[in-house]
Amino acid sequence: MQFRKANNITGWIVGGIACIVYLMTREATGSFWDCGEFIASASKVQIPHPPGAPLFILMGRICILLSPAHPAMAVNTLSAMGSGLSILFLFWTITHFARKIVPDDTFTILAAGVVGALAYTFTDSFWFSAVEAEVYGMSGFFTALVFWVALKWENRADEPGADRWIVLLFFLVGLSIGVHLLSLLVLPAVVMIYYFRRYPFSWLGMCVAFVTGCVITGVVQIVVIQKTVGWAGDLDIYFVNKLGLPFFSGFATFYFLLALAIAAGLRVAKRRNLGFLRLGLWCLTFLLIGYSTYITTMERSNADPGVDMFNVDNPISLAGYLGRDQYQDFPLLYGQNFTARAHYVNDGDRYAKGEDKYVVIGRKQHAEYAAADKMWLPRVWDADNADFYAEWLGIGKTADGYERAPNQWDNLTWFLTYQLHWMYWRYFAWNFIGRQNDLQGYGNPRDGNWITGFTWIDNLWLGDQNKMPDTARSANKGYNPMYGLPFLLGVLGFFVQFRRGRKDWVINGVFFFFTGLAIILYLNQPGNQPRERDYAYTGSFYAFAVWIGLGVIVVRRFAGRLLKHRAAGAAAILCLAVPILMAARQWDDHDRSHKTLALSMATNYLESCAPNAILFTFGDNDTYPLLFAQEALGIRPDVRVLNTSLLSFDWYIRPLRYKINQSDPIDPIWSAEAVAGDNRDAIYALSYVDRNAPPDTLTDLETMMREVGGDDPAFAAQTRDGETFHTYPSHLITIPVDTALVRQNGTVDPSDSVVSNLFFRIPANAIEKGDAMVLSIIAANHWARPVYFTSIYDAMGFDGYLRQDGLAYRLVPVHNQAVHIATTKDKLLNVFTFGGAERPGVYFDEENRSHLLTLRNAYISLAASLIGAGRPSEARAVLERCDRGTDPTSMPYGFCSRYGNYHNHVSTRFATVAYQAGDLALAAKVDASVRKDCLQQIAYTASLPAWRRRPGSFLWYEGQKAGDIVHLLDSLKTRYIRRDP
Repeated sequence: MQFRKANNITGWIVGGIACIVYLMTREATGSFWDCGEFIASASKVQIPHPPGAPLFILMGRICILLSPAHPAMAVNTLSAMGSGLSILFLFWTITHFARKIVPDDTFTILAAGVVGALAYTFTDSFWFSAVEAEVYGMSGFFTALVFWVALKWENRADEPGADRWIVLLFFLVGLSIGVHLLSLLVLPAVVMIYYFRRYPFSWLGMCVAFVTGCVITGVVQIVVIQKTVGWAGDLDIYFVNKLGLPFFSGFATFYFLLALAIAAGLRVAKRRNLGFLRLGLWCLTFLLIGYSTYITTMERSNADPGVDMFNVDNPISLAGYLGRDQYQDFPLLYGQNFTARAHYVNDGDRYAKGEDKYVVIGRKQHAEYAAADKMWLPRVWDADNADFYAEWLGIGKTADGYERAPNQWDNLTWFLTYQLHWMYWRYFAWNFIGRQNDLQGYGNPRDGNWITGFTWIDNLWLGDQNKMPDTARSANKGYNPMYGLPFLLGVLGFFVQFRRGRKDWVINGVFFFFTGLAIILYLNQPGNQPRERDYAYTGSFYAFAVWIGLGVIVVRRFAGRLLKHRAAGAAAILCLAVPILMAARQWDDHDRSHKTLALSMATNYLESCAPNAILFTFGDNDTYPLLFAQEALGIRPDVRVLNTSLLSFDWYIRPLRYKINQSDPIDPIWSAEAVAGDNRDAIYALSYVDRNAPPDTLTDLETMMREVGGDDPAFAAQTRDGETFHTYPSHLITIPVDTALVRQNGTVDPSDSVVSNLFFRIPANAIEKGDAMVLSIIAANHWARPVYFTSIYDAMGFDGYLRQDGLAYRLVPVHNQAVHIATTKDKLLNVFTFGGAERPGVYFDEENRSHLLTLRNAYISLAASLIGAGRPSEARAVLERCDRGTDPTSMPYGFCSRYGNYHNHVSTRFATVAYQAGDLALAAKVDASVRKDCLQQIAYTASLPAWRRRPGSFLWYEGQKAGDIVHLLDSLKTRYIRRDP
């Protein structure tokens, strides 16, 4: 009883510390990536991207109701508290294992729990997710809780009714599906716990238990989560289309029949005393009850909310939503390599919900490949990333493709060096050994590697670390050397559990494997990821933290031999230094309490738009923050935000036709039938598919889009396989301009030279559906509503008519007018904010810095336009406002970056315009920062071995760009600063 009391109190204290840490460092508003979408969805119970997170959305909504004035902070708090409670259960998990090794040493047991739990609290990856409105913190909570419940059952397995803990466990797994699927991966470890507790050990029995755990996980993932909904959807099609019954009648009948089958099974199990069947059916029942949160997804989708990803208003869509049909499929056991050419085979009809029945919208297809292009355990499979594979593996390119197809050795090399090392071990080492910097890496020795902090070790494989640019090392807050101490303590715990708690070692090892390496095997990631993916493996890091805690036992034993009576206290202090070191090193790059950049950028974009505007966006990070600002905070709800990538999907096109918030409906020209399913996924230039087609002639855009979207057979053709595709008649396009209207509604100024027609040439031979929708919306708009883009859109050739208005680019009937000076100046000087960058010492990671560069570019363009207009004093005011908005300790001018030294390139443009405006002091300030960084980059690159900086390599290219920038800075000094004779 004394141990239980001490264990409970200490656990709550440690959990409370974690909660306080996460609450102190949580993001002040919304974050980039998916966070804005989740906050927007939680604010009105809406539908985020597949496969959704209905329970997380409902929990977020409850939190927002408790703090309606601060919705982002409310959902961030949900993540922080869920993550903090994960630490509580981790503490109890560690003490559970430690007590089996040293049953009579309460102090050491509690010390192990404290050290291991606090170490995980301050791991890089988990801390990152814990302070933002993402599902991974709450998913970590369910994972920790499920594992702890399994251990709770282990303690009480001999008590009557103990199996209720297992039923509870499956209910929690069902609930967790409504957050994230990570906790499913605990099930193999749960089966091992059950086996070791209920059966005598044998190697065969252990292997059978392991396989059983894998099978149960697969059944839950494939059968329960996906197939049951798919079967229910198929029955719904039959009931609606064949029997004439209402929608959802077949869906409800399926689950009613399933409930009857479970009830009958329970009755049989009771009569015949079939304990396993009875336990399994109760587990399935409560798993389904927990999983039922997805019913809310269909309910809310039927209400047509503003955020309604995949339009999950029926069982068929729900099956596609859960199956992630929107995303690319990938092979696992046997499949293609990246040079293979696909042949598509039909698998049956695809259905969607119509007015009164389900309608066919296309065919299900799967790709087939020649046997010569396939291999076992295919790792290099994605043709879209072929160049990255080839560069990584050293396969040269030719005019016709590649020097050779990848072989099985290439396949293994990719798995070991990229997937296993780069996409897992590197992340693992970030958390427990040390992190080089916050630059996203692609395999070069400068960016995003793991380090020990001992230069004599790191120099062996990364080059001389003392010659690294400051912004990639000492001046980079992501530079977090931990000297491998957490890792070493974990290794000690690994071995002590292996020697003195072999069964528990297997259990934790299975947990570690399935939440880490098994994910690597399953995801089969291609190269060139848009962001670092370490958040996916936090369950594995959780399991390793158990071993960190158990390492205290080893240190305690060694200390006992040296210090006798003071050993316990000395060991605790020594081990506690590990989480203290982790916290001290990483606090500055995990404290987001003063950063509001995502909201600032969203507001800046929205406020750049005229009333009732249409704003086209191009990615997650210039879409989701805008949804958050509109849906959760009510900022500019009159602006219709349209993501060009999602415009390729019929479910995203459908809501254009009705009003959302205060934004009027939009005419996409093409009917719902014309864009349903795969229809018109791409349209092709007639001259591209028919060599005998007449030459291009000037074509009215609206006429063309109505013809292509109609039933005229003149614009349809067939492939050799009989598939229909559509064509457009010409690359040469015109859009007529109502000059009176554009002057009257403020599209142009009275002094502008307005063209009577926009003339442009579509550069591509094929137009994807998303781009076609952009053209259709513009054509049908007739200049009635303002049309903007978040960045220059050159895919269709009319970028010469895009003008910078604030932070966005407006489509105007004026050719080559780069900046609207009056509007942009007002926004940049009086409206725009910098998201906390004006404060000293606020941390902005690489993604955040890229958005600050976007903001900086807007000021540069305006200042350049003012100089061109003969207004240098106003240009100086604009540059000085930008300079005040970005404190050099938060957003330096000189900084290492990807993509051709882009950060320094932008800053050099800033210096150039400062020189031209006559602000020599500001120009010199920028020059000094950029010059220092570029010279350090050049020196570092020169210090590397020749094979590391071979011509054409990443660092060679960056070094060349750094040299170009230095030469440009020299020429600017020569030109604008008069030298003393």
